[in-house]
Amino acid sequence: MTRLVVGAAIIRDDRVLAARRVTPPSAAGRWEFPGGKVEPWESTEEAIVREIQEELGCAITVDHWLEGEAKIANTHVLIVARATLADGEPTPAEHDLIRWLSLDELDDVPWLDSDLPFLPELRAILA
Repeated sequence: MTRLVVGAAIIRDDRVLAARRVTPPSAAGRWEFPGGKVEPWESTEEAIVREIQEELGCAITVDHWLEGEAKIANTHVLIVARATLADGEPTPAEHDLIRWLSLDELDDVPWLDSDLPFLPELRAILA
């Protein structure tokens, strides 16, 4: 059975928030859109709002879901929401670093493979 994972492309001032992983070792040092697993009792929107609150201590509003999905191994599928900050300032709890990346900086970090398919649409949004 495949488990659904949600990520958030949080946009502010023509920049998107990226977070650097510390675990597992195979992903440590690589960058992602923050988020996590959808629990059986939640909608995708409820899950991403909860995950961002837990991981970054801030509230977001989901604007829409980006096109497509990405497989993570054979066990998970990632979808990503475009979101905006609703309250608070992101402070990493599960990542060691966060950065607000402009369009020209998107290639400056090593993204997780599962997040790469969402970058073309994100480039168009930031342009």
